Amino acid sequence: MIETERLVLRSWRDDDVATFQAICSDPAVMATLGPPLDMAQTAALIDRMREMECGHGHCFWAVERRTDAKLIGWCGVIRGSAGPVDGKAELGWRLARDCWGAGYASEAARGARDWAFANLPDDDIWAITWRGNARSRAVMERLGMRHRPELDFNHPKIMADDPLRPHVAYSMTRSTSEKA
Repeated sequence: MIETERLVLRSWRDDDVATFQAICSDPAVMATLGPPLDMAQTAALIDRMREMECGHGHCFWAVERRTDAKLIGWCGVIRGSAGPVDGKAELGWRLARDCWGAGYASEAARGARDWAFANLPDDDIWAITWRGNARSRAVMERLGMRHRPELDFNHPKIMADDPLRPHVAYSMTRSTSEKA
């Protein structure tokens, strides 16, 4: 479990599925991520996160607010599986729309980044997103990550005609994070 000033990043629980599905079925939330998810898809996604945590000790964890213990999204580190992040420590987040603009994504990502550098052997941490995702790119920049335009790519798991296919890559080194 990771605690920040306002948030807790924790393991997934069975009772998280319905709340997280509400987030993952919101068209605004999913506009830069892909099609909205139904209950079965959300449950399968959470199961994959649990398997990752069990196998690797980390995943995109459930994020809840400390003030009311409300599940507001996910954030954490996985082993990337596409393009320049394949096999690398990849930082990611997804938050409920009513939590946007409050600094929660940056706070959670900072906590996950610090955890990764304290607990994983990687000297770099990476993040990717659709090139038009200005909100996530701003979080990456606030964390001190640097855009790596030479590594931008078409996401291989997204259909060739999908406008979400072009992705950007950001990274930061362990030494850079110590200064951020």
